[in-house]
Amino acid sequence: MTLKIGVPSKGRLMDKTFAWFGARGLTMRQSGSEREYSGSIGGLDGAELVLLSASEIPRELSAGRIHLGVTGSDLVRDRLADWDMQVAELARMGFGQADLIIAVPAAWIDVDTLDDLDAVAAAFRAVHGHRLRIATKYHRLVRDFLAGQGVADYQLVDSLGATEGTVKNLTAEAIADITSTGETLRANHLKTLSDGLVHRSEATLYAARAADWTPAARAALTDLARRTGLALPALP
Repeated sequence: MTLKIGVPSKGRLMDKTFAWFGARGLTMRQSGSEREYSGSIGGLDGAELVLLSASEIPRELSAGRIHLGVTGSDLVRDRLADWDMQVAELARMGFGQADLIIAVPAAWIDVDTLDDLDAVAAAFRAVHGHRLRIATKYHRLVRDFLAGQGVADYQLVDSLGATEGTVKNLTAEAIADITSTGETLRANHLKTLSDGLVHRSEATLYAARAADWTPAARAALTDLARRTGLALPALP
């Protein structure tokens, strides 16, 4: 079996992933047109390029359908329970950085910390009869973070579109979302809590523990590690 490497299928993440491997002597090429989701890896025998959406890569790693995958650490930690039991982190790649944060309306001038949010949430429930709503796409990460910080009187609601707009649209009172510059938050009259950093995400190369690590796949991984300076992970 060839070593299957999953890479984001479009945009800056794909371009930067190709550049990261290219700087280490490995040339990734997409096969044919942009509609084809496979490719080749020049300079590495026994390896196959698989192009997927970044959000699909954690699932494919967990299922063992790809051996290696490049995606955001936020997606892996949110989509995979006990993520480090399912994948091994091989390299943080130095791009795709973004912060998952808790943000509240800028008009809440007395709310700056998670303790303040906890107090507001308790008062909100007493007044409105239901819990303060936090809109997010990152349920596991946010729930675990808030539990660790002792914040309890809230409910997470799914954000299916632009999370920053949910407060303005009255479908949530606060949000937990990814931000790079904070410009979209400010445009929507939101502010980040001073201690509201949930996770600092970055594009990361992972190895799937559940993949079929045949001798051929292991040999290709060893060659990849030698060419890129990666440490070999402990795999079954």
